[in-house]
Amino acid sequence: MNHDTDSSQDTANQSTQQTEAASNTAQRAYSIVLYGATSFVGQITAHYLTKFITEQQADNANQSKPISWALAGRDQQKLETLQTEINRLQQAQGTKIDKVDIIMANSDDQASLDAMTKQTQVVISTVGPYLKYGEPLIKSCAENGTDYVDLTGEAIFIKDMLDKYQQTAKQSGARIINSCGFDSIPSDLGVYFTQQHAEAKFGQACQSINMRVKAAKGGLSGGTIASMATIFEEVGQDKARRKQVANPYLLNDDKDAPSVRQDNVGKPEYDSEHKRWLAPFVMASINTRIVHRSNQLLSYQYGHDFKYDEAMWMQDGIKGKLMSYGLSAGLLGFATAMMFKPSRELLSKHVLPKSGSGPSKSEQDEGFFDLRFFGKTSNSDTISTKVTGDRDPGYGSTSRMLAQSALCLAQDISKQEVEGGFWTPASAMGDKLLERLEKHAGLSFDVIDS
Repeated sequence: MNHDTDSSQDTANQSTQQTEAASNTAQRAYSIVLYGATSFVGQITAHYLTKFITEQQADNANQSKPISWALAGRDQQKLETLQTEINRLQQAQGTKIDKVDIIMANSDDQASLDAMTKQTQVVISTVGPYLKYGEPLIKSCAENGTDYVDLTGEAIFIKDMLDKYQQTAKQSGARIINSCGFDSIPSDLGVYFTQQHAEAKFGQACQSINMRVKAAKGGLSGGTIASMATIFEEVGQDKARRKQVANPYLLNDDKDAPSVRQDNVGKPEYDSEHKRWLAPFVMASINTRIVHRSNQLLSYQYGHDFKYDEAMWMQDGIKGKLMSYGLSAGLLGFATAMMFKPSRELLSKHVLPKSGSGPSKSEQDEGFFDLRFFGKTSNSDTISTKVTGDRDPGYGSTSRMLAQSALCLAQDISKQEVEGGFWTPASAMGDKLLERLEKHAGLSFDVIDS
Protein backbone atom coordinates (compact mmCIF):
# COMPACT_ATOMS: atom_id res chain seq x y z
CA MET A 1 0.00 0.00 0.00
CA ASN A 2 1.29 3.45 -0.91
CA HIS A 3 0.95 5.44 2.31
CA ASP A 4 2.18 8.68 0.69
CA THR A 5 -0.61 8.46 -1.89
CA ASP A 6 -3.17 7.78 0.85
CA SER A 7 -1.90 10.74 2.87
CA SER A 8 -2.05 13.03 -0.18
CA GLN A 9 -5.56 11.84 -0.93
CA ASP A 10 -6.65 12.51 2.68
CA THR A 11 -5.21 16.03 2.50
CA ALA A 12 -6.95 16.66 -0.82
CA ASN A 13 -10.25 15.36 0.54
CA GLN A 14 -9.96 17.55 3.62
CA SER A 15 -9.14 20.59 1.46
CA THR A 16 -12.19 19.87 -0.71
CA GLN A 17 -14.40 19.52 2.38
CA GLN A 18 -13.14 22.86 3.74
CA THR A 19 -13.74 24.61 0.40
CA GLU A 20 -17.28 23.24 0.33
CA ALA A 21 -17.80 24.29 3.97
CA ALA A 22 -16.61 27.82 3.22
CA SER A 23 -18.97 28.05 0.25
CA ASN A 24 -21.91 26.71 2.27
CA THR A 25 -21.44 28.99 5.28
CA ALA A 26 -21.04 32.08 3.09
CA GLN A 27 -24.57 31.52 1.77
CA ARG A 28 -26.21 31.32 5.20
CA ALA A 29 -28.95 33.68 6.33
CA TYR A 30 -26.97 35.26 9.16
CA SER A 31 -23.41 36.42 9.60
CA ILE A 32 -23.70 36.20 13.40
CA VAL A 33 -26.11 34.65 15.91
CA LEU A 34 -25.82 35.76 19.53
CA TYR A 35 -26.77 32.73 21.64
CA GLY A 36 -27.64 33.49 25.25
CA ALA A 37 -28.61 37.00 24.19
CA THR A 38 -30.68 37.67 27.33
CA SER A 39 -27.90 36.75 29.78
CA PHE A 40 -26.23 39.65 31.59
CA VAL A 41 -23.24 39.86 29.25
CA GLY A 42 -25.42 38.79 26.31
CA GLN A 43 -27.60 41.89 26.63
CA ILE A 44 -24.56 44.17 26.82
CA THR A 45 -23.14 42.45 23.72
CA ALA A 46 -26.47 42.80 21.88
CA HIS A 47 -26.60 46.55 22.55
CA TYR A 48 -22.99 46.98 21.45
CA LEU A 49 -23.56 44.95 18.25
CA THR A 50 -26.65 47.00 17.46
CA LYS A 51 -24.76 50.27 17.69
CA PHE A 52 -21.71 49.00 15.82
CA ILE A 53 -23.58 47.24 12.99
CA THR A 54 -26.00 50.15 12.53
CA GLU A 55 -23.08 52.57 12.20
CA GLN A 56 -21.28 50.20 9.85
CA GLN A 57 -24.40 49.77 7.74
CA ALA A 58 -24.62 53.56 7.33
CA ASP A 59 -21.00 53.77 6.18
CA ASN A 60 -20.83 51.59 3.06
CA ALA A 61 -17.27 52.70 2.37
CA ASN A 62 -16.04 50.80 5.44
CA GLN A 63 -18.24 47.78 4.89
CA SER A 64 -16.69 44.64 3.43
CA LYS A 65 -20.02 42.79 3.40
CA PRO A 66 -23.41 43.39 5.07
CA ILE A 67 -23.86 41.97 8.55
CA SER A 68 -27.15 40.22 9.21
CA TRP A 69 -27.58 38.89 12.73
CA ALA A 70 -30.07 37.31 15.11
CA LEU A 71 -30.75 36.87 18.81
CA ALA A 72 -31.02 33.32 20.14
CA GLY A 73 -31.98 31.65 23.41
CA ARG A 74 -34.67 29.66 25.16
CA ASP A 75 -36.90 32.39 26.66
CA GLN A 76 -39.08 33.89 23.95
CA GLN A 77 -40.56 36.62 26.13
CA LYS A 78 -37.12 37.89 27.21
CA LEU A 79 -35.86 37.71 23.64
CA GLU A 80 -38.83 39.72 22.37
CA THR A 81 -38.22 42.36 25.06
CA LEU A 82 -34.58 42.62 23.97
CA GLN A 83 -35.63 42.71 20.31
CA THR A 84 -37.92 45.70 21.08
CA GLU A 85 -35.05 47.51 22.85
CA ILE A 86 -32.78 46.93 19.86
CA ASN A 87 -35.37 48.19 17.41
CA ARG A 88 -35.67 51.40 19.43
CA LEU A 89 -31.89 51.80 19.42
CA GLN A 90 -31.78 51.38 15.65
CA GLN A 91 -34.54 53.95 15.17
CA ALA A 92 -32.77 56.37 17.52
CA GLN A 93 -29.67 56.14 15.33
CA GLY A 94 -31.82 57.14 12.35
CA THR A 95 -30.75 54.26 10.14
CA LYS A 96 -33.29 52.08 8.36
CA ILE A 97 -32.21 48.46 8.72
CA ASP A 98 -34.09 45.20 9.04
CA LYS A 99 -35.51 44.10 12.37
CA VAL A 100 -33.21 41.71 14.23
CA ASP A 101 -34.63 38.18 14.10
CA ILE A 102 -35.17 35.76 16.98
CA ILE A 103 -34.16 32.09 16.97
CA MET A 104 -35.40 29.73 19.68
CA ALA A 105 -32.68 27.31 20.80
CA ASN A 106 -31.85 25.41 23.98
CA SER A 107 -28.77 23.51 25.12
CA ASP A 108 -31.11 20.63 26.13
CA ASP A 109 -32.40 20.32 22.56
CA GLN A 110 -29.69 19.32 20.06
CA ALA A 111 -32.05 19.63 17.09
CA SER A 112 -32.78 23.27 17.95
CA LEU A 113 -29.04 23.99 18.17
CA ASP A 114 -28.42 22.33 14.80
CA ALA A 115 -31.23 24.35 13.23
CA MET A 116 -29.60 27.50 14.62
CA THR A 117 -25.98 26.76 13.68
CA LYS A 118 -26.93 25.78 10.12
CA GLN A 119 -28.30 29.31 9.57
CA THR A 120 -25.22 31.32 10.52
CA GLN A 121 -21.54 31.78 9.78
CA VAL A 122 -20.58 32.52 13.41
CA VAL A 123 -22.17 31.83 16.80
CA ILE A 124 -21.36 33.93 19.85
CA SER A 125 -22.08 31.95 23.02
CA THR A 126 -22.55 33.60 26.42
CA VAL A 127 -24.27 30.55 27.97
CA GLY A 128 -22.26 29.33 30.95
CA PRO A 129 -21.15 27.66 33.06
CA TYR A 130 -19.72 26.05 29.96
CA LEU A 131 -18.84 22.80 31.75
CA LYS A 132 -22.57 22.37 32.39
CA TYR A 133 -24.14 23.83 29.26
CA GLY A 134 -21.46 24.36 26.62
CA GLU A 135 -20.82 21.01 24.93
CA PRO A 136 -24.00 20.63 22.83
CA LEU A 137 -23.35 23.93 21.04
CA ILE A 138 -19.66 23.15 20.42
CA LYS A 139 -20.74 19.77 19.01
CA SER A 140 -23.31 21.41 16.74
CA CYS A 141 -20.88 24.04 15.44
CA ALA A 142 -18.12 21.46 14.87
CA GLU A 143 -20.47 19.17 12.93
CA ASN A 144 -22.07 21.92 10.85
CA GLY A 145 -18.96 23.92 9.92
CA THR A 146 -20.05 26.94 11.96
CA ASP A 147 -17.49 29.29 13.50
CA TYR A 148 -17.80 29.85 17.25
CA VAL A 149 -16.57 32.29 19.89
CA ASP A 150 -17.22 32.39 23.63
CA LEU A 151 -15.95 34.02 26.81
CA THR A 152 -15.19 30.93 28.89
CA GLY A 153 -12.48 30.99 31.53
CA GLU A 154 -12.87 27.24 32.10
CA ALA A 155 -9.64 25.64 30.88
CA ILE A 156 -10.81 22.10 31.62
CA PHE A 157 -13.89 22.69 29.47
CA ILE A 158 -11.71 23.78 26.55
CA LYS A 159 -9.52 20.70 27.06
CA ASP A 160 -12.55 18.39 27.02
CA MET A 161 -13.95 19.97 23.85
CA LEU A 162 -10.56 20.01 22.12
CA ASP A 163 -10.10 16.30 22.76
CA LYS A 164 -13.62 15.40 21.58
CA TYR A 165 -14.26 17.70 18.61
CA GLN A 166 -10.93 18.83 17.12
CA GLN A 167 -11.03 16.38 14.21
CA THR A 168 -14.71 17.05 13.53
CA ALA A 169 -14.07 20.81 13.41
CA LYS A 170 -11.07 20.34 11.12
CA GLN A 171 -13.13 18.31 8.68
CA SER A 172 -16.13 20.65 8.68
CA GLY A 173 -14.11 23.89 8.59
CA ALA A 174 -15.52 25.19 11.89
CA ARG A 175 -13.13 27.61 13.64
CA ILE A 176 -13.71 27.22 17.40
CA ILE A 177 -12.18 30.07 19.42
CA ASN A 178 -12.71 30.07 23.19
CA SER A 179 -11.84 32.78 25.71
CA CYS A 180 -12.60 35.86 23.61
CA GLY A 181 -13.26 38.20 26.55
CA PHE A 182 -11.09 39.52 29.36
CA ASP A 183 -10.31 35.84 29.63
CA SER A 184 -8.01 35.82 27.63
CA ILE A 185 -7.68 38.40 24.83
CA PRO A 186 -5.64 41.07 26.69
CA SER A 187 -3.12 38.44 27.84
CA ASP A 188 -3.03 36.47 24.59
CA LEU A 189 -2.78 39.46 22.27
CA GLY A 190 -0.60 41.33 24.77
CA VAL A 191 2.02 38.58 24.55
CA TYR A 192 1.57 38.38 20.76
CA PHE A 193 2.07 42.16 20.45
CA THR A 194 5.12 42.13 22.75
CA GLN A 195 6.75 39.27 20.85
CA GLN A 196 6.20 40.96 17.50
CA HIS A 197 7.94 44.09 18.69
CA ALA A 198 10.75 42.08 20.30
CA GLU A 199 11.34 40.28 16.98
CA ALA A 200 11.39 43.60 15.12
CA LYS A 201 13.70 45.29 17.63
CA PHE A 202 16.06 42.47 18.68
CA GLY A 203 15.69 39.89 15.91
CA GLN A 204 14.42 37.30 18.39
CA ALA A 205 11.41 36.59 20.58
CA CYS A 206 11.35 37.07 24.33
CA GLN A 207 12.35 33.96 26.24
CA SER A 208 10.21 35.11 29.17
CA ILE A 209 7.35 37.53 29.71
CA ASN A 210 5.82 38.57 33.03
CA MET A 211 2.36 40.13 32.92
CA ARG A 212 1.41 42.37 35.84
CA VAL A 213 -2.03 43.82 36.49
CA LYS A 214 -1.14 47.41 37.30
CA ALA A 215 -4.72 48.55 37.81
CA ALA A 216 -8.27 47.37 37.15
CA LYS A 217 -11.74 48.46 38.17
CA GLY A 218 -14.90 46.42 37.63
CA GLY A 219 -17.42 44.06 39.18
CA LEU A 220 -18.35 40.39 38.98
CA SER A 221 -21.64 39.02 37.63
CA GLY A 222 -23.60 36.05 38.87
CA GLY A 223 -22.67 34.18 35.69
CA THR A 224 -18.95 34.50 36.40
CA ILE A 225 -19.47 33.26 39.94
CA ALA A 226 -21.49 30.29 38.64
CA SER A 227 -18.64 29.35 36.29
CA MET A 228 -16.09 29.55 39.10
CA ALA A 229 -18.32 27.45 41.36
CA THR A 230 -18.61 24.77 38.66
CA ILE A 231 -14.83 24.56 38.24
CA PHE A 232 -14.19 24.33 41.98
CA GLU A 233 -16.90 21.68 42.32
CA GLU A 234 -15.33 19.62 39.54
CA VAL A 235 -11.81 19.99 40.94
CA GLY A 236 -12.97 19.22 44.49
CA GLN A 237 -14.51 15.91 43.42
CA ASP A 238 -11.89 14.61 41.01
CA LYS A 239 -8.14 14.19 41.59
CA ALA A 240 -7.53 13.84 37.84
CA ARG A 241 -9.17 17.23 37.32
CA ARG A 242 -6.87 18.80 39.92
CA LYS A 243 -3.89 17.42 38.01
CA GLN A 244 -5.26 18.90 34.76
CA VAL A 245 -5.78 22.33 36.32
CA ALA A 246 -2.16 22.33 37.58
CA ASN A 247 -0.71 21.59 34.11
CA PRO A 248 0.51 24.82 32.41
CA TYR A 249 0.47 23.02 29.04
CA LEU A 250 -3.05 21.61 29.45
CA LEU A 251 -4.14 22.95 26.05
CA ASN A 252 -1.00 21.98 24.13
CA ASP A 253 -2.13 18.88 22.26
CA ASP A 254 0.95 18.26 20.12
CA LYS A 255 3.57 15.55 20.58
CA ASP A 256 6.26 18.21 20.89
CA ALA A 257 4.70 20.09 23.83
CA PRO A 258 7.26 21.92 26.01
CA SER A 259 8.24 20.67 29.44
CA VAL A 260 9.89 23.82 30.82
CA ARG A 261 8.87 24.47 34.40
CA GLN A 262 6.60 27.53 34.54
CA ASP A 263 6.65 30.02 37.39
CA ASN A 264 3.37 30.59 39.19
CA VAL A 265 2.73 33.47 41.59
CA GLY A 266 0.54 31.56 44.01
CA LYS A 267 1.42 33.45 47.18
CA PRO A 268 2.74 36.92 48.17
CA GLU A 269 6.09 37.78 46.61
CA TYR A 270 8.24 40.90 46.45
CA ASP A 271 9.22 42.17 43.00
CA SER A 272 12.59 43.79 43.69
CA GLU A 273 13.03 44.94 40.08
CA HIS A 274 9.88 47.09 40.13
CA LYS A 275 9.76 47.59 43.90
CA ARG A 276 6.24 46.25 44.37
CA TRP A 277 4.54 43.42 46.19
CA LEU A 278 2.85 40.76 44.05
CA ALA A 279 -0.36 38.85 44.69
CA PRO A 280 -1.91 35.96 42.71
CA PHE A 281 -4.11 36.91 39.74
CA VAL A 282 -7.29 34.85 39.68
CA MET A 283 -7.38 34.61 35.87
CA ALA A 284 -3.79 33.46 35.44
CA SER A 285 -4.85 29.79 35.38
CA ILE A 286 -6.76 30.26 32.11
CA ASN A 287 -4.72 33.06 30.51
CA THR A 288 -1.38 31.27 30.77
CA ARG A 289 -2.83 28.11 29.19
CA ILE A 290 -4.24 30.10 26.27
CA VAL A 291 -0.89 31.85 25.73
CA HIS A 292 0.99 28.52 25.66
CA ARG A 293 -1.53 27.10 23.18
CA SER A 294 -1.06 30.17 20.98
CA ASN A 295 2.68 29.52 21.04
CA GLN A 296 2.03 25.96 19.77
CA LEU A 297 -0.38 27.08 17.05
CA LEU A 298 2.07 29.79 15.94
CA SER A 299 4.67 27.02 15.40
CA TYR A 300 6.45 27.93 18.64
CA GLN A 301 7.44 31.41 17.49
CA TYR A 302 7.96 32.26 21.17
CA GLY A 303 10.32 29.28 21.56
CA HIS A 304 10.06 25.90 23.26
CA ASP A 305 11.66 27.33 26.40
CA PHE A 306 9.25 30.28 26.64
CA LYS A 307 8.16 31.17 30.19
CA TYR A 308 5.09 33.23 31.07
CA ASP A 309 3.41 34.17 34.32
CA GLU A 310 0.82 36.63 35.62
CA ALA A 311 0.34 38.43 38.93
CA MET A 312 -1.24 41.52 40.44
CA TRP A 313 0.88 44.51 41.40
CA MET A 314 0.43 45.88 44.90
CA GLN A 315 2.24 48.97 46.15
CA ASP A 316 5.60 48.98 47.94
CA GLY A 317 6.07 49.03 51.70
CA ILE A 318 4.09 47.60 54.57
CA LYS A 319 0.72 48.58 53.07
CA GLY A 320 1.49 46.71 49.84
CA LYS A 321 2.70 43.71 51.82
CA LEU A 322 -0.49 43.61 53.89
CA MET A 323 -2.64 43.96 50.76
CA SER A 324 -0.75 41.14 49.06
CA TYR A 325 -1.11 38.78 52.01
CA GLY A 326 -4.76 39.78 52.49
CA LEU A 327 -5.69 39.17 48.84
CA SER A 328 -3.79 35.89 48.76
CA ALA A 329 -5.53 34.66 51.91
CA GLY A 330 -8.91 35.77 50.56
CA LEU A 331 -8.43 33.90 47.28
CA LEU A 332 -7.28 30.76 49.09
CA GLY A 333 -10.24 30.91 51.46
CA PHE A 334 -12.70 31.47 48.63
CA ALA A 335 -11.27 28.58 46.58
CA THR A 336 -11.35 26.25 49.58
CA ALA A 337 -14.92 27.19 50.47
CA MET A 338 -16.11 26.71 46.88
CA MET A 339 -14.69 23.17 46.73
CA PHE A 340 -17.12 21.89 49.39
CA LYS A 341 -20.85 21.70 48.76
CA PRO A 342 -22.19 23.11 52.08
CA SER A 343 -19.94 26.20 52.07
CA ARG A 344 -20.37 26.64 48.29
CA GLU A 345 -24.17 26.67 48.63
CA LEU A 346 -23.99 29.02 51.62
CA LEU A 347 -21.86 31.53 49.72
CA SER A 348 -23.98 31.26 46.58
CA LYS A 349 -27.21 31.80 48.49
CA HIS A 350 -26.25 34.59 50.86
CA VAL A 351 -23.03 36.32 49.72
CA LEU A 352 -22.28 36.09 46.00
CA PRO A 353 -24.07 37.88 43.11
CA LYS A 354 -27.08 36.04 41.69
CA SER A 355 -27.21 34.80 38.10
CA GLY A 356 -28.34 37.53 35.72
CA SER A 357 -26.93 40.30 37.89
CA GLY A 358 -23.76 42.35 37.51
CA PRO A 359 -22.23 45.83 37.50
CA SER A 360 -24.45 48.77 36.52
CA LYS A 361 -24.07 50.69 33.25
CA SER A 362 -22.21 53.50 35.05
CA GLU A 363 -19.91 50.97 36.76
CA GLN A 364 -19.15 49.39 33.38
CA ASP A 365 -18.44 52.79 31.80
CA GLU A 366 -16.25 53.91 34.72
CA GLY A 367 -14.29 50.65 34.78
CA PHE A 368 -10.91 50.13 33.14
CA PHE A 369 -7.82 47.92 33.13
CA ASP A 370 -4.08 48.45 32.69
CA LEU A 371 -1.87 45.40 32.12
CA ARG A 372 1.94 45.59 31.84
CA PHE A 373 4.13 43.06 30.00
CA PHE A 374 7.85 42.77 30.74
CA GLY A 375 9.77 40.70 28.20
CA LYS A 376 13.38 39.51 28.18
CA THR A 377 15.26 37.71 25.39
CA SER A 378 17.94 35.05 25.83
CA ASN A 379 20.48 37.86 25.22
CA SER A 380 18.99 39.83 28.14
CA ASP A 381 17.45 42.50 25.89
CA THR A 382 14.27 43.83 27.50
CA ILE A 383 11.01 45.30 26.26
CA SER A 384 7.96 46.63 28.11
CA THR A 385 4.46 47.01 26.72
CA LYS A 386 1.00 47.70 28.03
CA VAL A 387 -2.59 46.77 27.17
CA THR A 388 -5.32 49.08 28.43
CA GLY A 389 -9.10 49.06 28.20
CA ASP A 390 -11.55 51.89 28.81
CA ARG A 391 -14.47 49.87 30.25
CA ASP A 392 -15.14 47.45 33.09
CA PRO A 393 -12.94 44.46 32.12
CA GLY A 394 -15.44 41.68 32.76
CA TYR A 395 -18.48 43.11 30.99
CA GLY A 396 -18.24 46.52 29.30
CA SER A 397 -14.91 45.59 27.71
CA THR A 398 -15.52 41.85 27.38
CA SER A 399 -18.72 42.38 25.38
CA ARG A 400 -16.80 44.48 22.85
CA MET A 401 -13.93 42.00 22.57
CA LEU A 402 -16.41 39.14 22.09
CA ALA A 403 -18.40 40.97 19.42
CA GLN A 404 -15.30 42.11 17.51
CA SER A 405 -13.91 38.55 17.56
CA ALA A 406 -17.09 37.28 15.90
CA LEU A 407 -17.07 40.15 13.39
CA CYS A 408 -13.39 39.47 12.64
CA LEU A 409 -14.15 35.85 11.76
CA ALA A 410 -17.22 36.81 9.72
CA GLN A 411 -15.67 39.69 7.78
CA ASP A 412 -11.87 39.50 7.81
CA ILE A 413 -10.62 35.91 7.81
CA SER A 414 -11.58 33.38 5.17
CA LYS A 415 -11.72 29.63 5.74
CA GLN A 416 -8.85 29.32 3.30
CA GLU A 417 -6.69 31.59 5.48
CA VAL A 418 -7.56 29.85 8.76
CA GLU A 419 -8.83 26.29 8.57
CA GLY A 420 -11.21 24.48 10.87
CA GLY A 421 -10.17 23.45 14.38
CA PHE A 422 -9.70 24.83 17.87
CA TRP A 423 -7.77 28.09 17.83
CA THR A 424 -6.90 30.95 20.16
CA PRO A 425 -7.53 34.66 19.52
CA ALA A 426 -3.86 35.39 18.75
CA SER A 427 -3.25 32.34 16.55
CA ALA A 428 -6.43 32.69 14.45
CA MET A 429 -6.97 36.44 14.26
CA GLY A 430 -3.71 38.11 15.33
CA ASP A 431 -3.11 41.50 13.70
CA LYS A 432 -6.62 41.78 12.26
CA LEU A 433 -8.27 41.41 15.67
CA LEU A 434 -5.71 43.68 17.31
CA GLU A 435 -6.54 46.40 14.78
CA ARG A 436 -10.29 45.96 15.37
CA LEU A 437 -9.90 46.14 19.15
CA GLU A 438 -7.93 49.37 18.97
CA LYS A 439 -10.31 50.92 16.46
CA HIS A 440 -13.67 49.79 17.85
CA ALA A 441 -13.38 48.24 21.34
CA GLY A 442 -11.54 50.81 23.44
CA LEU A 443 -8.35 48.75 23.81
CA SER A 444 -4.87 50.10 23.29
CA PHE A 445 -1.60 48.19 22.73
CA ASP A 446 1.57 50.22 23.28
CA VAL A 447 5.33 49.81 23.67
CA ILE A 448 6.29 51.81 26.75
CA ASP A 449 10.09 51.71 26.73
CA SER A 450 12.49 53.41 24.34
